[in-house]
Amino acid sequence: MLLSELYDTNKGYLVNDRVVIEADVAVRKVIDYWTYDSKKETGYVGLKNQGATCYMNSLLQTQYHIPYFRKAVYHMPTTENDMPSGSIPLALQSLFYKLQYSDTSVATKELTKSFGWDTYDSFMQHDVQELNRVLCEKLEDKMKGTVVEGTIQKLFEGHHMNYIECINVDFKSTRKESFYDLQLDVKGCHDVYASFDKYVEVERLEGDNKYHAEEHGLQDAKKGVLFIDFPPVLQLQLKRFEYDFMRDTMVKINDRYEFPLELDLDRENGKYLSPDADRSVRNLYTLHSVLVHSGGVHGGHYYAFIRPTLSDQWYKFDDERVTKEDMKRALEEQYGGEEELPQTNPGFNNAPFKFTKYSNAYMLVYIRESDKDKIICDVDEKDIAEHLRIRLKKEQEEKEDKRRYKAQAHLYTIIKVARDEDLKEQIGREIYFDLVDHDKVHSFRIQKQMPFNLFKEEVAKELGIPVPFQRFWIWAKRQNHTYRPNRPLSPQEELQTVGQLREVSNKTNTAELKLFLEVNHGLDLLPIPLLEKSKDDILLFFKLYDPEKEELRYIGRLFVKSSSKATDILGKLNELAGFSPDQEIELFEEIKFEPSVMCERLDKKASFRFSQIEDGDIICFQKKPSPEVEEQVRYPDVSSFLEYVKNRQIVHFRALEKPKEVDFCLELAKSNTYDVVVDKVAQRLGVDDPSKIRLTPHNCYSQQPKPNPIKYRSVDHLVDMLIHYNQISDILYYEVLDIPLPELQCLKTLKVAFHHSTKDEIEILNIRLPKQSTVGDVLNEIKSKVDLSRQDAELRLLEVFYHKIYKIFPLTEKIENINDQYWTLRAEEIPEEEKNLGPHDRLIHVYHFTKETPQNQMQVQNFGEPFFLVIHEGETLAEIKVRIQKKLQVPDEEFSKWKFAFLSLGRPDYLQDSDIVSSRFQRRDVYGAWEQYLGLEHADNTPKRAYSVSQNRHTFEKPVKIYN
Repeated sequence: MLLSELYDTNKGYLVNDRVVIEADVAVRKVIDYWTYDSKKETGYVGLKNQGATCYMNSLLQTQYHIPYFRKAVYHMPTTENDMPSGSIPLALQSLFYKLQYSDTSVATKELTKSFGWDTYDSFMQHDVQELNRVLCEKLEDKMKGTVVEGTIQKLFEGHHMNYIECINVDFKSTRKESFYDLQLDVKGCHDVYASFDKYVEVERLEGDNKYHAEEHGLQDAKKGVLFIDFPPVLQLQLKRFEYDFMRDTMVKINDRYEFPLELDLDRENGKYLSPDADRSVRNLYTLHSVLVHSGGVHGGHYYAFIRPTLSDQWYKFDDERVTKEDMKRALEEQYGGEEELPQTNPGFNNAPFKFTKYSNAYMLVYIRESDKDKIICDVDEKDIAEHLRIRLKKEQEEKEDKRRYKAQAHLYTIIKVARDEDLKEQIGREIYFDLVDHDKVHSFRIQKQMPFNLFKEEVAKELGIPVPFQRFWIWAKRQNHTYRPNRPLSPQEELQTVGQLREVSNKTNTAELKLFLEVNHGLDLLPIPLLEKSKDDILLFFKLYDPEKEELRYIGRLFVKSSSKATDILGKLNELAGFSPDQEIELFEEIKFEPSVMCERLDKKASFRFSQIEDGDIICFQKKPSPEVEEQVRYPDVSSFLEYVKNRQIVHFRALEKPKEVDFCLELAKSNTYDVVVDKVAQRLGVDDPSKIRLTPHNCYSQQPKPNPIKYRSVDHLVDMLIHYNQISDILYYEVLDIPLPELQCLKTLKVAFHHSTKDEIEILNIRLPKQSTVGDVLNEIKSKVDLSRQDAELRLLEVFYHKIYKIFPLTEKIENINDQYWTLRAEEIPEEEKNLGPHDRLIHVYHFTKETPQNQMQVQNFGEPFFLVIHEGETLAEIKVRIQKKLQVPDEEFSKWKFAFLSLGRPDYLQDSDIVSSRFQRRDVYGAWEQYLGLEHADNTPKRAYSVSQNRHTFEKPVKIYN
């Protein structure tokens, strides 16, 4: 508050030069989440998030805390030879066991691997309801023929009855259906009971909407749903996500929606129950879990509130963290709706500021009171197979060992000891540059307080080299990013502890101490005393290159005088290499390899000091090649060979249609041009024309092909094909085209669905033509590929989107302007009757539609194949129906149930048989006439998924699939 406002006498804050301040102080326990221990604080542990798997974690925690379900999972047959990553039952058993007995959060990677998911799936957020259904379906299938067969049905399956009952005649049609969960409307309902009221709400079928009751004809009727029985575990999916037709997008419903702790589904004399229901079963439920979504329609976070034993204590399971929560937090705060911020200046009658709460419940799990003792049962180790207990206990022990190892890590340091043997083993096989890969040498875990001299005794025990014959050198990282032995440890340094030595000598700030162990061996390979090193002595390492074999190997090390010349050691090098004493050799200094190779010829007549040679440097040497050898070999000197090694790249090629299978590998160079790469691929595949090879890069994050292939000569080198952001892949995908790629890039491919007029068949055609071609050219190409009703038949090309015809393409339109990615291109013959329209005839659109959409019972939804129809002046609906039935070949019994309506902007106006249809349609042309059409209302009998797609599905999600 501004002081001027405080001092203003009209404001009333100051009275007699005094202001009174009141403060409300709320004291909350501050949780240090870095040190928070879920198991210690709550007795439960969480699940780790793999990237976007919080939705799965909340569901798995809910299922785990239904003990009857957990026990059934434990009793699913598995064997000791099964692997969790390939067996859903074993992976789920392992996960539940760890949740029950682990002290820390549990990973879900084995379970998602058993689903057949890759990294891409783990970073894709799905709908929980759909995952719940797909997983239960998969478990139900895997439980068949076992001792736990039928568990899913016993727990989650209920039944309801769909009925239509005539009002004026004695006729009733019923159909019994099962459900594993119920989808309840949130919009327009203030609580669960209101949703159930809406669920069983009776719809009147009268007027234009009468019901066709077999021998009774059209009758006034009432239609609805009643429940036959409810399951012991009742799963309620709250429809928080809906499709908004006005905005043409998915939206989240954040309205306030209440749900009770105790749910009575027998209320009002069993108003939700059918006459066939067993009234002796008491349908009183208690709330077990509340699954919450926090965020908007395009993303957010999932977590769950659960009371595992149905006591008053609730727990929040939020990925890795589990916390105790009170009932208000678990219930009232998850109702959604709006919340008011407390007023900052209550005396001014300011309007309260309200904000929408984006965290709210989307799934509720209730347990029937009469089944509570059976479902919340004891689950202990005797319910777990012995082989599983042994395996999982061993895993837990190994994990505990790792934890202890990590906890004590600050007391220890790692010393990595490289020897001549490591250099000989690695150089030319695993590495070519530098001297050794420190990750593959002898490693010692040593207490920091151990004196270094005692460490030397450990080395003597481990490597069999007596302490007097050991001399250790410190490795140093040079400015050019290479590692070289820099200097031997001094006697004073060897008196220090390992920890002190690491701190003093380790300038790279790593947790390791890297040492080179210098040991000299005699002819009998036994250690011999080390020579004293003077200041003038330099320790050099030597590699030998053979250009004919393309082989580089470590040959040994020597001490040289810095004042001496390379010519002084040529005899010794020939002896090390096994050459004749007078063999002429060339010497190179290996300097660096990043970012480019630097290996320079050494002047044999100059002193080592003059050439700036120092301890740890690497000298490569080879026989001086003759002109004949230089012509015959690929890399005549060590510099060119190292350049080749630097650029060498093993590329794994996969056929684009089988993106997870490696087909073959090629050794290429990163500097290879585009033409060289496709030439080598063509040779490997036996393709005569390399320009028919099309390559597609790899996405390192999704582990999938990138959406766009590489255009002809659009990249310069192989490395440009492999790079993905800051990573370099070693995977490329290939296709063998039927025409050269440059020619293909000048073409456009259209996917056209051709509808035959003489038979009920749709033929999918890929029409490939030059981009400057017209629609007329496309239709001519189609004529050459399909069977027509007559040779002179005319064709047209339509744009169909969401089961409506939006456009008839002019014959002159260029195909490069046509985008078939989002809608269907349909080709068909033009019927003769359409060619000879009379002056008063109309060509109208006819679409199929239904009002029984899951989002809104009164919302029109189109389906099936739309078509055109000629209507004549004065023609009645009854006359038009005859032609439509004949055209669509619909049986009389089914056709009698169809209703006909004139639709304008999505609103149906139902027609009677005597109505003159042409009077409703004012437009003569069919361009842009899709907003007015003749609608055929009937059931959508197109095949459905076994489990319907959830209405909570976000628009950006792909369907949940469990592959194994």
